[in-house]
Amino acid sequence: MKPLLDVLIILDALEKEGSFAAASAKLYKTPSALSYTVHKLESDLNIQLLDRSGHRATFTRTGKLLLEKGREVLHSVRELEQQAIKLNEGWENELIIGVDDTFPFSLLAPLIETFYQRHSVTRLKFINGVLGSSWDALIRGRADIVVGALRDPPPQSGFAFEALGELEQVFVVAPHHPLAQENEPLSRRTIKRFRAIVVGDNVSPEYPAFRQLLEDQDAITVFDFKTKLELQISGLGCGFVPRYMAQRFLDSGALTEKKVASFSAVDPVWIGWNEQTAGLASAWWRQAILANSAIAAVYQKQRV
Repeated sequence: MKPLLDVLIILDALEKEGSFAAASAKLYKTPSALSYTVHKLESDLNIQLLDRSGHRATFTRTGKLLLEKGREVLHSVRELEQQAIKLNEGWENELIIGVDDTFPFSLLAPLIETFYQRHSVTRLKFINGVLGSSWDALIRGRADIVVGALRDPPPQSGFAFEALGELEQVFVVAPHHPLAQENEPLSRRTIKRFRAIVVGDNVSPEYPAFRQLLEDQDAITVFDFKTKLELQISGLGCGFVPRYMAQRFLDSGALTEKKVASFSAVDPVWIGWNEQTAGLASAWWRQAILANSAIAAVYQKQRV
């Protein structure tokens, strides 16, 4: 295989430089050494790559085919070399990032582009988490990093975390929903008379405030906040959504915000990672997310 790779490199240089003399200067070898390497492969395979009948050697049809296909091979070999070097330096082969459904995923797009421009050796895989399941993905090894996780971080050793900020949740209904006309602040008894729209495990034990508010209440459970918003805008139910998601609908009048008695709707938000498996890609993403001003603007930074 190595003689073939050597010939592919020579043919590539020969086509680009135009002559054995110029190709030899580029490859730091003598013209005779290049010519011998090509001729030996021709002899071994009983093929002709170059027509040497003229003043300069030209490619035969076989030579052109080997040149074209060989460049694809050289590209793959060079990529493999870079991947081996990067992996040896500590870059992960794959990084799985769990993104909570409350997190604005669109803000990750510029970071993805920047990352691949510099560190394309690491494949990125994004998985979705809903509220409490974000930490669960980290604990069970389904994610290397989780972003936008709510609830207290896991106490197990081996996991690290840092506060991303605070996520404000607002209670909203459609203007034509009966609760829109109720006096504020709304009592839990009043709210429980109407159907709630909840996402995933909104009513799980991990969220006692939500569970207490929605206990014994008719509810429709959906799979993400986009669907939840659509149903609440249509007037099919009520519930809390992150303020940044609801704001444009509040501004347009499609939703109405209502105050709720004795209920704090500000949740701490975290980024967490597995310290035992973290490599350079994990570190890059943690630093990029924490330093991103657009992401910071979504959350109110916690006061220390």
